[in-house]
Amino acid sequence: MGLPNGLCHDGQNRRLVAFPLMNRPIALLTALALLGGCQTFAPSAPDGNVPVEEPGTEATAKAPENYGSFSQETLLALLTAELAGQRNRFDIALSNYVQQANATQDAGVAERGFRIAEYLGAEQEALDTALVWAKNAPDDVDAQRAAAVQLARAGRYDEAMSYMERVRQRQGNTHFDFLALSAAETDPDTRAGLLQSFDRLLGKYPNDGQLLFGKALLLQQDGRAEEALELLETSEAKQDQSAPLLLRARLLQSLGRGEEALPLLKKGMERNPGDKRLRLTYARQLVELGRMDEARGEFSSLLQQFPEDDDLRFSLALVCLEAEAWREAIVYLEELIQRDAHVDPAQYNLGRAHEALGEVDDALLAYSLVGGGSDYLPAQARMTDLLVANGRGAEASRHLAEARDSEPEYALQLYLIEAESLSKQNKPDRAWDLIQQALKQYPGDINLLYTRAMLAEPRGDLKQLERDLRLILEREPDNAMALNALGYTLVDRTDRHKEGLELIQQAHDLNPEDPAILDSLGWANYRLGNLADAEKWLRQAFERFPDHEVAAHLGEALWAQGKQREARKIWRDALKEQPESEILRSTVLRLTGSEKP
Repeated sequence: MGLPNGLCHDGQNRRLVAFPLMNRPIALLTALALLGGCQTFAPSAPDGNVPVEEPGTEATAKAPENYGSFSQETLLALLTAELAGQRNRFDIALSNYVQQANATQDAGVAERGFRIAEYLGAEQEALDTALVWAKNAPDDVDAQRAAAVQLARAGRYDEAMSYMERVRQRQGNTHFDFLALSAAETDPDTRAGLLQSFDRLLGKYPNDGQLLFGKALLLQQDGRAEEALELLETSEAKQDQSAPLLLRARLLQSLGRGEEALPLLKKGMERNPGDKRLRLTYARQLVELGRMDEARGEFSSLLQQFPEDDDLRFSLALVCLEAEAWREAIVYLEELIQRDAHVDPAQYNLGRAHEALGEVDDALLAYSLVGGGSDYLPAQARMTDLLVANGRGAEASRHLAEARDSEPEYALQLYLIEAESLSKQNKPDRAWDLIQQALKQYPGDINLLYTRAMLAEPRGDLKQLERDLRLILEREPDNAMALNALGYTLVDRTDRHKEGLELIQQAHDLNPEDPAILDSLGWANYRLGNLADAEKWLRQAFERFPDHEVAAHLGEALWAQGKQREARKIWRDALKEQPESEILRSTVLRLTGSEKP
């Protein structure tokens, strides 16, 4: 890979001229993110190289006739740098250009050094050369913008703003949003300082739409969505441009007002019919609102407009799956596989579609073709469940054993998948033996210890359960899952209720919104006779997760307080969803004397 096109002296007027180093394509990474779009310092040629101006072009005609005069030492260093670049010794090339940029203070040399540093991702060198370039080319808008970008990346926002103001003065408009975007990962104090810088400039240019847009971005990052939205709706922030429209839509969505974003986006699409970002955001907003048929139509239109966009094709396939349009989803997923795009997620979702249609063999084949990556383990889990559901449990175990041999990096997770499958098949002894085998291979693994603890409980081996959970807590005292599991077991299966409640309270402090922990907290209070507190916690758990076990607990707490009618209703509704729930049926039978609530 070569460097960007090079510079050397012509030997007579000692002028810097451009010449191509190599024919290999290169990428010059100087883009500024703009909500999915980009703005670059200079356009690139179709092959990815930095354009080389030919004599007589507009760019050449506008070049300043102010040539630098270099010493023999400087010229040798620059030529060495170019030769080093041809031989992939980018370290030498960059070092020489940075050194000579500082020594000569020549704008052309500094720009060349900056381009190389940007290409290599050398942040400090890019900053240093950009500042030299901007200093020695004060009327060059690209130089001032380059300095602003590098200063912003370095967190020097006030200085960056001063350079951007120079760009505004010379060009009449500029993009300040990149400064706000660059602050997204910084601390609140830094964002507050940058916000003050924006306000100072807005004092000079109160109607600058780009400044207002940048300030709105900062407010959004600071969690001040209402203020950001009000600023955009009442300001001169170019209401007909895409970026402010997209930000307004995002803010409305974050405020739970997604329906209001749709007409806003639709108007933007009418004004800018070719803007892909607006249409894509509109389609995604429809998905967020659950309007799947409309979303399918929008994604389909987008794909017709951009038939080579496989990201769109994959999004459309997922929308079809969500809308349960299985056959249509299969068409798009198979197209993706044929086009060698998103292959593993496409195979996984193809398996889901075939599974939904009852096409077991096709589903199993699709799952089996998912390669290593984020979709591999979900595919193995679904494949296992499908085999088990069709009476092929032995085949599932053989498959997982083979997978552990062929994909050893996933062996631990595959043990856990098989153990869960065996538990679902009501084969606890085989699941126990499998986890014991896994612990020999992975001694002390926390996931395996937790799984063994959960398998010990139905075996009545509470000592093993407590040993494993306490071993986990010795290593991870803030493991909320282990604290909750041990606390619930002590409350439910022993007379150590207060000790169990203390453990559950520790888990709740760590994870106050977890419905499983809320259920445990309610059940512990019930066992201790604190019925009002029990009802409070169990209601919170049931609101977040209306599970059959939570329903059994809440109903029992209500029953004990004389609220039998409400308890029966909760049980009836839960049994409609989980008619085979053993805990529900046993609770109803124990309290009412009948199997039906």
